[in-house]
Amino acid sequence: MWLYLAALLGFYFLRRWYRERQTVENLREKYVFITGCSSGFGNKLARQLDARGLHVLAACRTQKGAEQLKTASSERLKTTILDVTSTESVAAATAWVKSCIGNKGLWGLVNNAGIASPGCPNQWLTKDDFAKMINVNLLGLIDVTLHLLPLVRQAKGRVVNVASVMGRLACAGGGYSPSKFGVEAFSDSLRRELLPFRVQVSIVEPGVFLTAIVQKIDEDFNTLWSRVPSDIREIYGKQYFDDFRKSFQLLWKSGSKDLRLVTDCIEHALTSCYPRTRYSPGWDAKLFYIPVSYLPTAVADYVLACFGIKPAQAV
Repeated sequence: MWLYLAALLGFYFLRRWYRERQTVENLREKYVFITGCSSGFGNKLARQLDARGLHVLAACRTQKGAEQLKTASSERLKTTILDVTSTESVAAATAWVKSCIGNKGLWGLVNNAGIASPGCPNQWLTKDDFAKMINVNLLGLIDVTLHLLPLVRQAKGRVVNVASVMGRLACAGGGYSPSKFGVEAFSDSLRRELLPFRVQVSIVEPGVFLTAIVQKIDEDFNTLWSRVPSDIREIYGKQYFDDFRKSFQLLWKSGSKDLRLVTDCIEHALTSCYPRTRYSPGWDAKLFYIPVSYLPTAVADYVLACFGIKPAQAV
């Protein structure tokens, strides 16, 4: 019996391995629009797909980022400036995409733009702090998708949304996890809605990677702490702040430097005949965050509490 079971599992993984290596035809004729290309995953992905021969339409937050990307890429790659929180900017980018692709349709939409700061205990933040992150990470992603979806549907293409393991397991305060949980929910509903149109939606859930947005959180800690009301600072204590920052720096330094682990997943979602619904790049995602997210809530709370820091006035 065990022999038959092993043979069945072996056949399953062999079949999966074979299917996932079947690539889409005529990739050099396809157009992909990527947000958040000034740095990080988006910048790396734009150059990677450009080298693969695809027509990359890269949206950058700053003119400097756009110019640097164009310098490092071929003439196929085109750039535009995009603020995902501005509907006017999104509409202008949509018109620009239409002018670039003509009547071919948009094969791939990669929603990568995002911010992670401020990230700290919830009581240190204001409603505006949460709104700022949700506007970029979730509402901006939705706005871009709604504008470009007709072009993706025309090509029967792909939508790839960059979420996070923090969209599966909320480990810290701030608007990052709520926004990424929202990305997960929007992606799931969108995938089911678009199945009849043969448009495939994939979610990428990276673990901790060394990117500029993660470094920005560390740089903002002192500013955040200085504006926290005095009664809240007294409850938490300066020692809590110091320990919290040290623990974050340790987590940050332990993160992977190989951004290609993420961009390879996005590339697979765009170019494979059989893309996955979810990708979880990074060993911390595979071995810790995702497994813990499946545990009973009480058990997951206990596991995460073991890594937590107690405020000065904790009971």
